[in-house]
Amino acid sequence: MEINITKFFKEAEPMNYSASVAEYGDNAGKITWSNAIQAANEYNYLDDEEKRQAFRDYVECFGAWSVEEIAAWPDNEVNALFIQFVSSGMRESGLDEFPFDEIDWSQYQEGVEKGAYTGNIYKGDDGEIYYYIGY
Repeated sequence: MEINITKFFKEAEPMNYSASVAEYGDNAGKITWSNAIQAANEYNYLDDEEKRQAFRDYVECFGAWSVEEIAAWPDNEVNALFIQFVSSGMRESGLDEFPFDEIDWSQYQEGVEKGAYTGNIYKGDDGEIYYYIGY
């Protein structure tokens, strides 16, 4: 499932939602999670049950949470985790290092093809930015 994340991609600072202990100290996880929870309303990309379920199904494959845990997540927490995934993908690939109009998407694609990062983020033919929930 494709989710249009253009607004977040252009406006947000991904480090606020995905950062390491080296960057934010011992409370990095708490800080970034709190920020993601707060941003979940503004960047409510998983705004219907079909999208939320697609994301729940996607994260289930990681084995970090049980099916019961995932099913019990409130909608805003599902969206907050999605924001963290988007932010992590942006940071992992370096997409957060350049202004929107200066991103070299062909270089990004080369990194995806080499396996340097997952490649869930992409620029569509319409010029919008998407996050693909899936494998």
